[in-house]
Amino acid sequence: MPDAITENFIENRIFAELKIGDSASLSHTVSQRDIDLFATVTGDVNPAHVDAAYAKTDMFHHIIIHGIWGAGLISAVLGTKLPGPGTIYLGQDLRFRHPVSLGDTITATLTVQEKRAEKGDVILDCVCTNQDGKAVITGTATTRAPTEKIRLRRTILPEVTVGRHDAMQAVLARAAGAKPVATAVVYPVDVLSLGAAVEAALAGLIAPILIGPVARMRDLAKANALDIAAFRTIEAGDAAQAAALAVGLARRGDAALLMKGDLHTDILMHEVISGLRSTATISHCYLMDVPGYSRLLIVTDAAINITPSLAEKAGILRNAIGLAHAIGIAQPRAAILAAVETVNPRMPSTLDAAALCKMADRGQITGALLDGPLAFDNAVSEAAAKDKGIISQVAGRADILVVPDLEAGNMLAKQLTFLSGAQAAGVVLGAQVPIILTSRADSAATRLSSCALAVLMARA
Repeated sequence: MPDAITENFIENRIFAELKIGDSASLSHTVSQRDIDLFATVTGDVNPAHVDAAYAKTDMFHHIIIHGIWGAGLISAVLGTKLPGPGTIYLGQDLRFRHPVSLGDTITATLTVQEKRAEKGDVILDCVCTNQDGKAVITGTATTRAPTEKIRLRRTILPEVTVGRHDAMQAVLARAAGAKPVATAVVYPVDVLSLGAAVEAALAGLIAPILIGPVARMRDLAKANALDIAAFRTIEAGDAAQAAALAVGLARRGDAALLMKGDLHTDILMHEVISGLRSTATISHCYLMDVPGYSRLLIVTDAAINITPSLAEKAGILRNAIGLAHAIGIAQPRAAILAAVETVNPRMPSTLDAAALCKMADRGQITGALLDGPLAFDNAVSEAAAKDKGIISQVAGRADILVVPDLEAGNMLAKQLTFLSGAQAAGVVLGAQVPIILTSRADSAATRLSSCALAVLMARA
């Protein structure tokens, strides 16, 4: 058995050392991540080649996997084991015998078949078998074996993260399956907000009502090849008037959603609070699809309530629970965040967390499992929670993160987006209609997902 030091190195076998019948193997289990990496490196965005949904029906999908983990594993054996470092790969002749699918464990075994002393060439028999022992690839590889002994320290491979946003795509698909929702788009006089309204309409999510200077909006649309001919338009001289008109539409039932255009949030929210307030707390929810986390995350409140009171936090939590239900999470797990997981009288956020959990015990907050205070790591990592000795139905599996204040929520949401590759969607809840509240920094995907989220809430 090789010792630990030996395992940290790879060493070749020169031509003179090789014998007919010598062999070496490597194994790998094929995952969706492997297919995603292939697509990322090659730029292959054809869903028939990289989407798992095609794995059982599309033969080219199987060929892609063959090419990646069949020929790739063979090359790895040649470069690291037999003959190893210094080998020159001259050619190959492979036959794909049986399909390879996601979840299959492929073992590539290479055996020295022939040695040609004139140039030091070696012919190796290549067989790739699956977990059932069935040969899925057969063939030969022609190499030029090294003539000098080489021993190299194994390269430490970089951590590679591949982000997929399938959960957010499912939200989009869920929202697009019914009649578009009448949406008052408030002052869309820049290409980002006007383009977002057009894209959401094309996706079958909303029926836009554009409120602003009509001539300016039409000129903007024409200059940017945006077709708004089918949309209803309402003249408004400035942003404040547009916001007031939009709120009026919502109050009369002519619009079921509001969508922020090119105006300050304060202007829009002033009219909303004046004209569309309900008995609920008005709050903002971010829905985050974070690569590497197994469920969607709702982060709240990151945009409306600066330093919420206990009563306001209860309202914020109720809004988030309603959103979770609307996207199909029947019993969401809500973590009330603080810097620590124990109640500390000098840290008001921990007292609020404990009070919210007791309110849930008394039936004042329903529809979710609550726990808190929980530090962020304990809320999203079962391993971290276990290390702290936390026994909880929420810890490590949170669907909702209730933050202590706006600053914490805003920073958390932006860190997840810009450092962790999360796709986000945002919506304001608690008024008489949901409000799509996006910013200039938001991506096109975020704008569209925010529309989908608001549409689901409007229908709920």
